[in-house]
Amino acid sequence: MTDGPDLRPREAWERYIDRKRPERTEHSMKSIYYRIRLFVEWCEDQGIDRVSELNGWHFEQYETERRSRDLAVMTLGKEMGTIRRFVEYLERIEAVDDGLSEKVPNIHIPKEARSSDKKLAAEEALPLLDYYREHERGTRHHAFLELAWSTAARLGALRGLDRRDFDAEEQLIEFKHRPETDSPLKNKTEGERVVGLPPEVAEAVQDYIKGDRWDKRDDNGREPLLTSREGRMGMNSVRRMSYQVTQPCSYGKCPHNHEIPTCDFREPNHESKCPSSRSPHQIRTGSISWQLDCGVPIKVVAERANVAIKTLKNHYDKTEPRKRMERRRRPHLDKLSYDPDHE
Repeated sequence: MTDGPDLRPREAWERYIDRKRPERTEHSMKSIYYRIRLFVEWCEDQGIDRVSELNGWHFEQYETERRSRDLAVMTLGKEMGTIRRFVEYLERIEAVDDGLSEKVPNIHIPKEARSSDKKLAAEEALPLLDYYREHERGTRHHAFLELAWSTAARLGALRGLDRRDFDAEEQLIEFKHRPETDSPLKNKTEGERVVGLPPEVAEAVQDYIKGDRWDKRDDNGREPLLTSREGRMGMNSVRRMSYQVTQPCSYGKCPHNHEIPTCDFREPNHESKCPSSRSPHQIRTGSISWQLDCGVPIKVVAERANVAIKTLKNHYDKTEPRKRMERRRRPHLDKLSYDPDHE
């Protein structure tokens, strides 16, 4: 038995959440909160009164119970990983025996299940950009698509941009962590960065500011770059705009043989049901692959998109193996060539 605090599961959960909250974004904390809450409620149902009573059999039973719910392996793996880190915290404060966290089942997640291959491919994105540049230049949809594709930024980062973060003369955009006024970055201050924009992207954003943009302030007195009639767009509004702007019928025929004027996917709040529409994350994934295919060094892409190189390789680089070889290895093959007549 330990000599540390004698905590009930719910007390331990609340202490852990309070400890982690300053370190994580609100979105991340919601996931952590929910995963541990499920475990705590299970402990209470099982009559586990103190965390010091926990043992390997309990974790085995809980994992079996969760697996019976037909959870995706990725979901189950994330849940058990969160519980393991929770138990590691309990070890540190000596509320449970050392080594208990090693008894939490480690769920093997196959590489193919770790990330989705669904993305906005370059062959889809580039015609969309051509269409907006010619037919809807300077609209909010156009500015959003240009920024999302060229920067590969996350949804929250795009939503949190202010007008002052854009420099038309220097052709750049700056992402800043502003949690106190409702626009945090996922990686907090580590996510702050300045990203250069191609001239045509900077010009499109400038056209939007001069024309289609509502001159509004948000509830914190800031001037958002992407505005609605009320001020700063909400997360769901930006996500919905992403689905709208990536529907392929915007620039051509419907690939699903639907009649465009009567297609249900064109109706408000139904855009995400279109098989070809894409979320901000899928634009981000496609953009990262495209930038790599264009020959931009992986380190530069990682800095622009604010993603670790290892994460980029495992989760975002969706290039086919043959293309990956052409992109990364072909330029170096001349170094391996051997000429027997050369002395």
